[in-house]
Amino acid sequence: MTDKRTRTETGRVISSSRDKTITVLVERKVKHPLYKKIMRRSTKLQAHDQDNACNSGDLVTIQECKPISKTKSWNLLKVEEKTKEI
Repeated sequence: MTDKRTRTETGRVISSSRDKTITVLVERKVKHPLYKKIMRRSTKLQAHDQDNACNSGDLVTIQECKPISKTKSWNLLKVEEKTKEI
């Protein structure tokens, strides 16, 4: 058998208003093919948060999984950094 590796991404939580679901903004830097300028590109991913542990602004690591719903196919792996509440 081959060892299948699952994708992991790190990003910021931008929304946690839904039950057991967080929206994570993943940013990456890519070089423009013609002009060679470094640009920031971002992707919004929906992830499953079983314990509702995350709030907006947290830095999280998510892992790809089988589809849970129409938009969710990522699981919360761990919370890297919590935001400080004032």
